[in-house]
Amino acid sequence: MEIKQLYTGCLAEAAYYIESNGEAAIIDPLREVDQYIEMAASRGATIKYVLETHFHADFVSGHLDLAKKTGAKIVYGPTASANFDFHVATDGEELPLGKMTIKVLHTPGHTMESASYLLLDESKTPHSIYTGDTLFIGDVGRPDLAVKTDLSQEDLASHLFDSLRNKIMPLPDHVMVYPGHGQGSACGKNMSKETFDTLGNQKKTNYALRADMTREEFIQAVLTGLVSPPQYFPKNAAMNKQGYRSFEEVREAGLRKLSVDQFENEMKVENTIVLDTRHESEFTKGFIPSSVFIGIDGTFAPWVGVLIEDLNSRILVVADDGREEEVITRLARVGYDNPIGVLDGGFNAWENAGKPTDAIRNISPEDFANGYLGYTGIETLDVRKASEFESQHIDGAKNLPLDFLLNTVEQLDKGKNYMVHCAGGYRSVAAASIMKKHGISSVTNVLGGFKAIEQLGKLPITEFHEQVTML
Repeated sequence: MEIKQLYTGCLAEAAYYIESNGEAAIIDPLREVDQYIEMAASRGATIKYVLETHFHADFVSGHLDLAKKTGAKIVYGPTASANFDFHVATDGEELPLGKMTIKVLHTPGHTMESASYLLLDESKTPHSIYTGDTLFIGDVGRPDLAVKTDLSQEDLASHLFDSLRNKIMPLPDHVMVYPGHGQGSACGKNMSKETFDTLGNQKKTNYALRADMTREEFIQAVLTGLVSPPQYFPKNAAMNKQGYRSFEEVREAGLRKLSVDQFENEMKVENTIVLDTRHESEFTKGFIPSSVFIGIDGTFAPWVGVLIEDLNSRILVVADDGREEEVITRLARVGYDNPIGVLDGGFNAWENAGKPTDAIRNISPEDFANGYLGYTGIETLDVRKASEFESQHIDGAKNLPLDFLLNTVEQLDKGKNYMVHCAGGYRSVAAASIMKKHGISSVTNVLGGFKAIEQLGKLPITEFHEQVTML
């Protein structure tokens, strides 16, 4: 038996490779499926199943491409419906895999089709369970992400309560829990940094598995503190149900190298976005006017999903040499299937051709702090999440989370001067690029963000204060 957790940090997502006696199953694969095919081939195994725990909202799964390339059977849990051929498993159905058995457990709550896959050894003893977004380490799945359902989030939370207590918690304590996500995913709110654990330990430590918890207490606990999901979630879920272009087709189109003149002509076409993926320190020095900054070295794919509203946008990419394919791959993971090409030679080629450029002024935390109390006519924007702001913030700063900037940027005063900071510098540059794109010309980025400002100890900091809002 071979079990491998294939964890992707940018998405905080876990896919799984399970193999027994020459037969393999892939659970919740990513879009680029050759990695699974190569893994099976290297071990002399055949991929028999593509097991999906549910219709994912936070990424586009590779189920269709993987099934097409290998002939494997796509499996979803009860009640699932989609625009492609797949096997609808019944609750309790057993799928043979070599000398092992995979038992399908219908565990609705995160979504109604959600299923967990229980791996049984040769003696039919439970070995491990693959819970998708039903049970995380330290948390459970959100019951507010299901697409097109008549059920309320309270109804779904009630289903989740039953699924956990009737299907998962009765299993032996030694069973290993392998979830679909880890810390950093927007599919939960309290996930551990650990990506697997025993069920017995989760019964002791996971707030949602407390044995004496009532249904009402559970519903209140899992619904408290939820923030609105990113706008791309329902769009990705729809792609997973309806189908999508092959990854190879998207990659080929996206990797087309465009000369400076070709790139400039493509920029003139409606619904085109210039996406600059270089490091924030390079971007602020100079960039193509109206570019959106989302650095490839940050949590790139989720921020693309937040900051580019239309999955069908024509995306022109500015990237560091050698990282173009990485950019296109990570765009495709969250459903951005319309990349037009990359700028040949990168930003240097654009600049050397004498084309117009823009820049964002940086200010050191020392200079910011020294002048803060004396600044007039300047607004300080903290673009961290509301929870971060409420925990600690500079007195007088106003919270405008990057997560919701697209909905609020038009309310900013284009004639005002803004100082922008986040925790460390990545999000503030993304925010500044969007502000610039929307006609706000006077934007200054505070280097090092709140961490650097706080360490100086020169400015008054409010802690655990009610959020100040500018809207």
